[in-house]
Amino acid sequence: MDTRRALLVDAFTTEPLAGNAAGVVPDADGLSVEQMQAVARELSVSETAFLRPSESADRRVRYFTPTQEVDLCGHATVAAHAHLSEEGVLDAGVHTLETNVGDLEIELTDDGVVWMTQSRPTVRPVDVDYERASEALGVPVESFRAVADELPAAVASTGLPFLVLGVDFLDAVGGATPDMGAVAALADEHDATGVYLFCFDTLDAESTLHARMFAPGAGVPEDPVTGTASGACGAYLEHVGAFDTLPDEMQFEQGEFVDRPGRVRVRVGDEVRVGGRAVTAFDGTLVVPEIDTDEILEA
Repeated sequence: MDTRRALLVDAFTTEPLAGNAAGVVPDADGLSVEQMQAVARELSVSETAFLRPSESADRRVRYFTPTQEVDLCGHATVAAHAHLSEEGVLDAGVHTLETNVGDLEIELTDDGVVWMTQSRPTVRPVDVDYERASEALGVPVESFRAVADELPAAVASTGLPFLVLGVDFLDAVGGATPDMGAVAALADEHDATGVYLFCFDTLDAESTLHARMFAPGAGVPEDPVTGTASGACGAYLEHVGAFDTLPDEMQFEQGEFVDRPGRVRVRVGDEVRVGGRAVTAFDGTLVVPEIDTDEILEA
């Protein structure tokens, strides 16, 4: 019987049971795709990071939602490296991580912040039917149209593509009542993993924006606090000229409306970097099912 250590680590927070919970399997060497998918389904959080040896970087990672593999995940990356730091495996400094989108740099600071350098950003303007978006997300169509000229719809990516939609006020974000089937169809139509809904109306004065992210097509109806989408939105804000001068660092707030508040730090320069803290909420041992398969991953 194969058993592996498995953790739930809450990212973008310093409080357990807040932020975004990520599964972390620190030794996934030898597990098949089917076994990792089964473990991710059992842990039942938005993403689980499976760490493995790498020939090109300090370590390899694969990310799985409860239903499928995804190429990149910000909060699970922060969670995994925070755990490795707690274990004494990593010291402060720059480390490398092999992902499905290439090798990325991860910086661990002396005060415990994990910074993830994301993939080269792309921003693609799209023509969105705001009536349809309104029905899918349960947001008044006037809230989209009020900012559409300054914040046009676009698909932004720093490794995973998100349909970025701005609205006018926090009430529109917090009051969203998404039809998950319609949201999945809307995202799929624009070749996006999910929909990132945001406004500049915030709860904390020091925050840049408030957001919610829905990715039902990827098995994540609503992600509490999203690192990859935050990086993508940071690139989007630069692309559309949302500020006369883009701040050196922005703080994105997310998760209050699902009782998992968190804060993501975003820096956009020559590269897009997303940072935050994390705290372990659960540490245990999981029995890995013996699945009949010939597909065993190479490191």
